[in-house]
Amino acid sequence: MIEMEPDTHIISALVEHKPGVLQRVAGLFTRRGFNIENITVGESETPGIARMTIIARGDDRVLEQITKQLNKLIDVIKVRDLEPAATVKRELCMVKVHAPSESERSEIIQYTNIFRGRIVDVSPDALTVEVTGDSEKIDAFLELLRNFGIKELARTGPTAMSRGSRTM
Repeated sequence: MIEMEPDTHIISALVEHKPGVLQRVAGLFTRRGFNIENITVGESETPGIARMTIIARGDDRVLEQITKQLNKLIDVIKVRDLEPAATVKRELCMVKVHAPSESERSEIIQYTNIFRGRIVDVSPDALTVEVTGDSEKIDAFLELLRNFGIKELARTGPTAMSRGSRTM
């Protein structure tokens, strides 16, 4: 789970959607000694432009350095520190759970429905579940499933954007 501690920042960046950009951004953090807690990258609303969501720790001075350095990269179009209270954050989790009996399957399906997840695959001894939400919701869901035996787990980490009509 990515906990939003006081010195944790959500940085959103619009970048050219082409090979090598992620490597250059990650390299910048490495060279400066900044730790990336999480990074997600995907298409934006504009063709050829990707949105990066970077979760990083540091005080305001560190955040200012990160922002300035990101803005210097040629492939970076825009950078913004997102205010946690004014931000919508979500992540995706897929989890394969041991479920050989009908009663276990039934209980897992009930938990999945309560957490508004979906069963995306079924096999004779396992269910694969997809759930989205904030990190705390996903952590709570996984805690319930641990008793059944988690066979595989994949989490995207948070992606974020500003609430309301404000855009990058």
